[in-house]
Amino acid sequence: MIQDSIDQMKKQVRNWLKEHDERTFRETFLDWHANDQMQVIRELEKQERRLLYEWLTPAEFSDIFQEMDYEDQFFTVKEMNENYAAEMLNEVSADDAAAFFDKIPMEERKESLLKMMDPAEAAKVREILSYPRETAGAIMTKEYLEIFADQTVRDVMTFLRKTGQDVETIYYLYVVNGEGSLVGVVSLRDVIVNNENADIRDIMSTRVVSAEDDLDQEEVARMIKTYDLLAVPVVNKQKDLVGIVTVDDVMDVLEDEMTEDIGEISASKGSTDTNLTAVQAAKKRAPWIVLLMFLGLITANVIGQYEETLEAVVLLSVFIPLIMDSAGNTGTQSLAVVVRSLATGSFERKGISQMLKRELGTGVLMGLICAVVLIITVSIIYDSPMLAGIVAVSIFLTLSVAAFIGAVLPLIINKLHIDPAVASGPFITTLNDIIGLFIYFTIATSFIQHL
Repeated sequence: MIQDSIDQMKKQVRNWLKEHDERTFRETFLDWHANDQMQVIRELEKQERRLLYEWLTPAEFSDIFQEMDYEDQFFTVKEMNENYAAEMLNEVSADDAAAFFDKIPMEERKESLLKMMDPAEAAKVREILSYPRETAGAIMTKEYLEIFADQTVRDVMTFLRKTGQDVETIYYLYVVNGEGSLVGVVSLRDVIVNNENADIRDIMSTRVVSAEDDLDQEEVARMIKTYDLLAVPVVNKQKDLVGIVTVDDVMDVLEDEMTEDIGEISASKGSTDTNLTAVQAAKKRAPWIVLLMFLGLITANVIGQYEETLEAVVLLSVFIPLIMDSAGNTGTQSLAVVVRSLATGSFERKGISQMLKRELGTGVLMGLICAVVLIITVSIIYDSPMLAGIVAVSIFLTLSVAAFIGAVLPLIINKLHIDPAVASGPFITTLNDIIGLFIYFTIATSFIQHL
């Protein structure tokens, strides 16, 4: 439905371009949502887009630019006249402009654009770029409102009317002292409902939730979620206000972190972007697959160590896939629970011991359920109570151990200050395959004379 609407919009734009009807284009196109405008423009031909750059001012195009992903932004700027591009980037919020500049591969191109921008806007971008990646400073915006405690509500309302449209959010007003240090915060609602002669110091809150500029972006996202904020102020070591991180920035952070974690858990880190070619994706995935292949050789070696057991009772081989799959699936489930708990902070509230007890208990209960099902099923199908008992005990112990390992491994990795998602599904699966087979064949070998 949405694509049909975009296709219709695209036809309209192409008709206006063909007829050189700039007036109708501007009257209609500028009323559309910036995301719809972006969707239309990305599907136009190069020559058609170049005409649009003439019909739209840099300020008007800046809203569209901010809706684009980096690849579209990069190629769009390459198509533009450099002066037009610089003027357009002046209108883009500092954090979005910094995110764009941070990804430009050519340093000379980056410097050329920055030098052509307004010095004040370029300085904001350079400041954000100076912070380490994935920190509060690197994702903050410089467009915010700061006021003083000795101002009245009337003063602030006048100030808002003059400058409010130039900032990213006006829901929070940050109170600073003469040195620029953050001393309080007041919401727009408090400003509106209070008497216009009231002093800001009388209505502001001095209990301000703030993030230091070097705080990890995931912690900033967690802070905004925990305190249900629309924005959080960013301060330096001296407690000077240097920027704010808004909830839309946090949504981008969560998307990036989720993509990264999916890549880690699926052993496809760096290759989840659908814009990559088959060769690029293969180059990124191949090292993981080769590594997992060598780990798989360990699994094969475990089976080889019990060759005599398998030769004696060939029927035991039927249950190898069952043991391996159950162990891998159980470990991956525990891994997902722990990684999510670490990411959301719920793990910190519950503690290590409670988390491990719960996962071990879950593994034990699932093991018991599966053991009972297998005792009944295997006894009926193969008419061998002893074989059923071996498989049932093996699955019980395997699931119990697999759940515990799936929980403890990411915790150990996290303690080493490594992303716990690195303990990815394939690695957990391989490790639990080895342990599961070892348990199964050890029990089978011990009772082989009774089979």
